[in-house]
Amino acid sequence: ALAAGLRHVTAGHVVLLSADLPFLDGRTVRGLTAALRRGTADGVLLTDSDGRDQPLVAAYRTGSLRRELAALTARHGELAGLPLRRLTGSLDLTRISDPVASFDCDTWDDIATARARIREHGHVLDEWISAVKDELGIDLDVDTGALLDLARDAAHGVARPAAPLTTFLVGYAAATAGGGAEAVAEAARKAAALALRWEEEANPGTTDTASSDTPSSGAGTGDGAPDAAPDPRPDA
Repeated sequence: ALAAGLRHVTAGHVVLLSADLPFLDGRTVRGLTAALRRGTADGVLLTDSDGRDQPLVAAYRTGSLRRELAALTARHGELAGLPLRRLTGSLDLTRISDPVASFDCDTWDDIATARARIREHGHVLDEWISAVKDELGIDLDVDTGALLDLARDAAHGVARPAAPLTTFLVGYAAATAGGGAEAVAEAARKAAALALRWEEEANPGTTDTASSDTPSSGAGTGDGAPDAAPDPRPDA
C-alpha cells in the first residue's frame, strides 16, 4: 500500500498515519514535519509509552522511502506481506516520545482505554451526544453550550429538577414545530428568558433593598432580610 501510494507523491516529505489514533492532533503532525525539515534524518517518528517505534505515526523523506522500497524489491522480488518495520529498520530515524498521540487501538481493550481517556479529557459530552443521536436515528447539530446554559438557568432560577425537564420540553417543542437546529435554538431562548423572569420574581427588589438604609417592617434580622423567601411560582 505504501509503495502504491508513493507512486502518486510529488512532495519531498510524506506523513504516514494509521487510522486508529484517537489522540493524534494537528499540532503533533506539524511537530513531526518541522523536526524532519530541521534535521537530516530519513524520517521522524513517535515512540509509545514502552519506548517502541510507531512507524505509522511518522514523517519521512519521500526519496528515502523510495530508495529503501527499491532495495527491498530487489532483495525479495515483491513487497506484498513484508512488515513495515523491514523498511523502517534500514532508515536513519529521529524519535520523539509521545505516549498519548501514539496510542493506537488494536484491540477492544485499547478502545475501552481510549474511551476512558476521552472522558478524562472532558470530551465525554460530545461522545455521548453522538452516541445518542445514532441510537435515536436523528441527525441534528446540537448547540451544547446553549442547552447547558438553559439547564443552568432553570436549575438556578427555578429548581434543580427543572433543568432536565426544561431541556426535554425544549426538544419536544422543536420536534412538534417540525423544526431543526433553529427551532431548538428558538425554544431554548424562550425557555431561558422564562427562567430568568422566574428568578427575578422570586427575588424582587433585591437591588433596592440592598441600597436602602431603612429595614423593612417585616425584617427579622438587622440586614433587612425577610422572614421567609417569597414563593418562586407566580400566582398566574
